[in-house]
Amino acid sequence: MDMSVFDLFKIGIGPSSSHTVGPMVAARRFLLDCAPLDDVTEVSAELYGSLALTGIGHATDKAVILGLMGETPQDVVPTRVEGQLAEAETAGELKLLGSHAVPFKRGKHLIFHMAESLAEHPNGMRFTLTRADGSTTSKVYYSVGGGFIKEEGEAPQMPSSGDGAAAASAIPYPFDTMDQLLAHGEASGLTIPQMLRANERLKRSEDELNAGIDKIWHVMRDCIAHGLETAGRLPGGLNVKRRAANLWTQSQSSDSRANQLPHDALHQVSLYAMAVNEENAAGGRVVTAPTNGAAGIIPAVLRYYAEDCKPSDPVTGIRDFMLTAAAIGMLCKRNASISGAEIGCQGEVGVACAMAAAGLVAALGGSNNQIENAAEIGIEHHLGMTCDPIGGLVQIPCIERNGMGAVKAITAASLALKGDGTHFVSLDEVIETMRQTGADMQAKYKETSLGGLAIHVITVNHAAC
Repeated sequence: MDMSVFDLFKIGIGPSSSHTVGPMVAARRFLLDCAPLDDVTEVSAELYGSLALTGIGHATDKAVILGLMGETPQDVVPTRVEGQLAEAETAGELKLLGSHAVPFKRGKHLIFHMAESLAEHPNGMRFTLTRADGSTTSKVYYSVGGGFIKEEGEAPQMPSSGDGAAAASAIPYPFDTMDQLLAHGEASGLTIPQMLRANERLKRSEDELNAGIDKIWHVMRDCIAHGLETAGRLPGGLNVKRRAANLWTQSQSSDSRANQLPHDALHQVSLYAMAVNEENAAGGRVVTAPTNGAAGIIPAVLRYYAEDCKPSDPVTGIRDFMLTAAAIGMLCKRNASISGAEIGCQGEVGVACAMAAAGLVAALGGSNNQIENAAEIGIEHHLGMTCDPIGGLVQIPCIERNGMGAVKAITAASLALKGDGTHFVSLDEVIETMRQTGADMQAKYKETSLGGLAIHVITVNHAAC
């Protein structure tokens, strides 16, 4: 498959990769596709399915407006967003791609179709522009998880290496399944991170690859640090308290450190993950890993590796971790999904757990079969997990799920490393099971806030949370 580690790990903002990052990218792409814009008199955006049902809680409306203004997820400044949006609201107009002004009013130019979905994915959106001569252009895009988008009818972004596609044929170690990747490893004697590195070298130099991975880790690391020192309440109306900073302070107190228990290291791992997802919920700078809703698991396990595992060469280990995690994410995206709106939270937290478990095994020198075993365990024990955010916000249960997912990833890695790599269920089989489980899952449990915790918890009582 023709995917990169930087497709899975993208720098952006919260609270959602599919509902915030994807729509921002799609809005901007629509205008770029329709350029020039000098004679445009009106632009409208319509949101469907899951994007409409949880759009306000996921800041989809804000993301679309920012995208039309020309902002990108990796470059938008989180602390400036509210000011930019307020300025546009007051003016009653948007400057398309930062230059050409057109009238814009919510309700007229930004419409939520909550009872209607489009054909190709639950996260659908339609953009329409009108020119001075009365002609219109309309395009439909889908946000398919992890910040990836596709236009209606667009060919898949990942050509299959199994069909001899030209783009894939040049890749040294093409794979669409874990079985294929393991076979390459047996034939070449290389580890999974070594094979992923060889594939990446087709697109960029060794120095560029290392610098890119290091940058992703630095953003993740900084996100944890900021989350561990930032208190207050999260936006959105539930008045959820940020807990990571206070719990972290408690864990670092002299009394706490003098009475440490064996499980305290894992307690800290859960706080790392929660810190990231509190940052995400607040609209801060995060990395899709592979989604925003599951963005805390991989950074948390990476910090655990760097600080608690005492590696002799942490820089190389972190790079191997990221490359291996990306391989697992690629397989899950290609053969199932990483979209909560498509297959539930098993495709977000479950996949992130598998990626982190596999990455940790690779960083600790595990074999290819042990890497596969860890990833399989990570997904297997998230099968059937629903995506049921209260109020459409990426807060409850999402933040705690990341903490639990990080701990489960370490447990999965430990189990795999203590074995010899043989296991009963293959990663390919569990990914296919995840896909089928998602297909069988009722829509109300897939990021619509129409079922599960989203309707069985009285949200008005969360002022005390």
